[in-house]
Order: sequence, then C-alpha cells, then structure tokens
Amino acid sequence: MTELNVALIGHLFMGKAHSNAYRQVSRFFDTKLKFRMKVLCGKACTDELEATARKYGWEESDCEWERVVARPDIDVVDISTPGYLHHPIALRAAQAGKHIICEKPLANTLAEAKEMLRAVEKAGVKHYVNYCYRRVPAVAFAKRLIEEGRLGEIYRYHGSYLQDWIMDPEFPLVWRLEKKYAGSGALGDIAAHATDMSQYLNSDVAEVAGALTTFIKERPRPADPSGAWGSKAAGTKKGRVTVDDDACFLAHFKNKSIGVFQATRFAGGRRNYHAFEIHGSKGSLAWNMEQCNELQFFDRTEPSVRQGFKTILVTEAEHPYVRAWWPPGHIIGYEHPFVHAFYDFLTCIEEDRVPEPSFRDGTKVQAVLDAVERSAKSRRWERVRV
Repeated sequence: MTELNVALIGHLFMGKAHSNAYRQVSRFFDTKLKFRMKVLCGKACTDELEATARKYGWEESDCEWERVVARPDIDVVDISTPGYLHHPIALRAAQAGKHIICEKPLANTLAEAKEMLRAVEKAGVKHYVNYCYRRVPAVAFAKRLIEEGRLGEIYRYHGSYLQDWIMDPEFPLVWRLEKKYAGSGALGDIAAHATDMSQYLNSDVAEVAGALTTFIKERPRPADPSGAWGSKAAGTKKGRVTVDDDACFLAHFKNKSIGVFQATRFAGGRRNYHAFEIHGSKGSLAWNMEQCNELQFFDRTEPSVRQGFKTILVTEAEHPYVRAWWPPGHIIGYEHPFVHAFYDFLTCIEEDRVPEPSFRDGTKVQAVLDAVERSAKSRRWERVRV
C-alpha cells in the first residue's frame, strides 16, 4: 500500500485546515505513504458541499457519515465534526478497522472518551487526537530543551488560551454554546489545548480546583437553524447558553509542580492567545501562538550580569520540522502544525507506532476537564480520575 484513502467528516473550519494539510504534507515532507483525499462528508448533501469538496481537492462528497465509514475503500476516518459526533463516529470507525484522526477534545464526556479508547485499542487501529500545537516548531523545541534538562526541576506552569470572538451579546447561539453539541464551552474548546500542552511539556495533572463562569446567559438563535454550525446571522428568538464562557483552574501536577490555567472567549484584544510560561530551577520558557515562531528562554545558570530572557527565532533547519519549509528567518503560520501532525501520522503508520497524542492522551485531557467541572460544582479540590 502506497496510498491511504481518507474520509474527512466535517467541512467547515477544521475541514478547511485539514484539507490543506492533506494536500501539502507529501509535497514538503518525504513520505513512503501518501494520503489520497477520497471523500469529504458534510452535514447535508448540498451544492455547497459538492463545491467545497472540489475546491479543497476531494474526489467525492457525501452527507451520510455512516455510509462513508462503512466503505471498504476507506483507510482513515478523520473526525472534524462538533463534539457530540466524535463518540459514535469513532466507535463505528474502529469497528470497521479504520485508522482514526479526531479533532479535540476527544469527546464530550470522560465516559465517552474511555469507551473510544477501549474501542480503538481492541480494534488495533492507529488513533490520533489533533492537539496540533504540540507540533509548532517553537513548542517542539521547548520540549527538547526541557528534556535536555535546561530548565532543571520544574516548579511552576502557567497555561493560557484567550480569545474574544463571542463578546458581542448579539453573537448568535451557535453549536459551540450548547452543551448537548459541544460538551462544554471555553473549557473543552480551548482549555483542553492548554491542558494537553501542560501534560506534554511538564507532567500529568493530579488534582485541580476550578471555576466556570457564563457571562451572557441568553443569545439570539441563528437566523437560519439549518446553517447553525457555521451561521453568524442572528435571528429574533432567544436561546439559553448552556456552557461556560470562562474556565480557570489551579493544578497540582504529578511531578509536584503547580499550575495556573485560564481559558476564555471574553478576553478583549486576544484573538488566539494560546500561551505557556514555565519556571524551573535552572531556567524558564515562555511562548504564545500569536508570535508562534518565537520562544523566550531564560537561563538562570548564567552570571547575573548576563541574565535575562532572550528571544529564539525558531526558523533554523536544525529546529523541529523547519527543514521542510523555508530559509532561516522565513516564518511559518497557523496551518503548518496540521501538516506536521499528518506527516507524523504517516510516519507512525509506516513504522507501526501509535501516534501522539493518542486517544489515551486525549482521555487524560478529558479526565482533567471532568475534574474541573466537578470542582466548579463542589468548590473543592478534585482528583483527576483517568
């Protein structure tokens, strides 16, 4: 087999990002296996879906995910749908023996995530959760510095994910604002990224103390309910917001370090501010996605007269993934980590390894989110139950 036939389920925001990555991965990275963009599956069989499939480079379109997953010519099922569909699609895909790529968070609940993990491990298929920020070169380089011991013993981790896209009270009640579709709000949508990043760079989370807040309780429903997944046109009828607008929590990690996390879609001026700051006995690191090519590094082992944060522009060929792209100093952007993720996915299939982050990693994140929800209700520290 030299090609893997892919079915992408979901054609809006993530569908666009994933489609671009499938087109680019083997053009910039040397791979024995290649993706074949076989089927794009959307919510309804419309001229729009067919046109989107042609535009993005897919051979076919379909609106029945059950039919697509059952096809014998499909090797990989990519789940880029709203969260409530992750669980049934993943179970059906695993039973059909398909490799699975799934958008984050893995599921809407911890119970669903655990069932999905059992299903893929029983089926023996490859499984990957798209916490793609792990594959930003600056982040991967930070991981390398930590593994080399440049930070020493880690004392403190600060993770943030701040956005501002729903601050207008007239912004409609899209699916991300309804628990039955999204599972949670800022917690699952973006705090999940911050959580995965912390467990990748630092350690698994042991316990949390959290708070969840909803600032705007009601919003206008979309003018066109059939287009609710992507519609931003507000109608006249109101609906209740059933998820959090803001998630904050403290954490104790298993390596005895402490963590402070904040995630909100109400941070005016922050468009996509995914950030971390890590403090250790020998040094510190800081990064944010809005300046994604730059890593801030403080080396405490230097003489005090030379100490201070320095900016590393992570664009050298020796930096992770960069060799495939442009000359030093020529930056990359949001779309590139998706390409890196799919390159690693192909490599793992070639070498018969489970990609990371896997459904097991995704379940660990889900366990943290579950503990934050329990803590917000109990107003106590809650253990993470993996």
